[in-house]
Amino acid sequence: MSKNFVLDTNVLLHDPRAMVRFADNNVIIPIYVIEEVDSFKKQMSELGRNAREVSRLLDDFRDLGNLGEGVPTPGGGILRVGFAGKVLDNAVLHQHVNDNRILGVALHIKENDPDRPCILVTKDTNLRVRADVLGLDAENYEDDKVSITELYPGACEIVVPAEVIDELHDEGALDLDLSKYIPHRTNDGLEANGGVPMDAFYDNEYALVRSESGPQTTLGRIKKNEDGFVLKPLNRRAREDVWGVRPRNKEQAFAFDALLDDDIALVALLGKAGTGKTLMAIAAGLRKVTDEQKFSKLVVSRPIFPMGRDIGYLPGTMEEKLNPWMRPIFDNVEYLMGLTKADKRAGRGADELINMGIIEIEPLTYIRGRSLPNQYFIVDEAQNLTPHEVKTILTRIGEGSKLILTGDPYQIDNPYIDSESNGLTYVIDRFKGQSIFSSVTLFKGERSALAELAANLL
Repeated sequence: MSKNFVLDTNVLLHDPRAMVRFADNNVIIPIYVIEEVDSFKKQMSELGRNAREVSRLLDDFRDLGNLGEGVPTPGGGILRVGFAGKVLDNAVLHQHVNDNRILGVALHIKENDPDRPCILVTKDTNLRVRADVLGLDAENYEDDKVSITELYPGACEIVVPAEVIDELHDEGALDLDLSKYIPHRTNDGLEANGGVPMDAFYDNEYALVRSESGPQTTLGRIKKNEDGFVLKPLNRRAREDVWGVRPRNKEQAFAFDALLDDDIALVALLGKAGTGKTLMAIAAGLRKVTDEQKFSKLVVSRPIFPMGRDIGYLPGTMEEKLNPWMRPIFDNVEYLMGLTKADKRAGRGADELINMGIIEIEPLTYIRGRSLPNQYFIVDEAQNLTPHEVKTILTRIGEGSKLILTGDPYQIDNPYIDSESNGLTYVIDRFKGQSIFSSVTLFKGERSALAELAANLL
């Protein structure tokens, strides 16, 4: 039996094509939702772009018939614009006029079509609560959500006979047969899979190879070939000093291997505060740009979202406005430069590398329409990006460039996304297994004992 889905404004502003993603069910867009969408269309933000896309899609559907009566959707359902046949006039609800009208449309549909389930779809938690009180079924829109507890961690553990580890190092490769070697994936802090055996390997997945009869272990990376999957020992350079930074745990060794491999064009580093994501990305970028000269420059950017109350507009040039937001990046660069207090008092700092053209600060606001060839591009705090924004950045990457996305899905300042609908987790879920992509989840904090304890306890 088909169902009636009533869509809230925030669903369409999040995904304009949500109206055609309900298969052969009926989709009802309250007229008040269209009015709210109209109020966003002049904005230059993603909300504005989505609002204009909603208007264009609805205008295209007008060619198929009267929207008030309903028009067919590609999935075999019906799309129509609904009016409120029931008005909620309770004084308690007077502060949410449009929400109440949307609820009224849903209640009207439920009463006039009692044989068909009616479900209000909204990303507004409080509206779902109010709908529940009124006897309406309500659900969150989760078409693009990626379960954080099931997110691909980028690494697995393989248990093998002791002699296989010796063979791996002697021959430089090990053919992976799922009938013999079963990958176990865990996500520790993200609590994914709990070490449950999985039935597949992924290209560019890292592995801890453990002896079944003793403490012997080794690290490797899984590569796909014509015959299946092969495990190769981790490149020695992943354990070397990179601009004064040396990996302190296996995940950091995995990260450096991916960051320094020119064949991997997209790297995602996931982890809580203090795990070294940004520092390692910048160190690898500086090595590639200055020491190896594989890229023309290191470009660094991050979304501009304040933690807590915003302090308002900032004066000055674009560089001066960006300076407070990019301060964490500059701190890491100055650490890698080994600057002393005397150096800083003398005016030395990250500006030296910027003035030399080695590092460039790129505001994401102006990235649309650009092409970025032969650059080592780092986007820090990528968990604050929407899937659409991440797609925009990825499609700007030109020939010979490498993109690094770093972030913590549990530290999101963007009010329109959460740990399961942000651009970082979206990319990891969609790109896993691709030959030019690698993802590493970092678990252990290395900033300080206090920072690690705070991250775990708070």
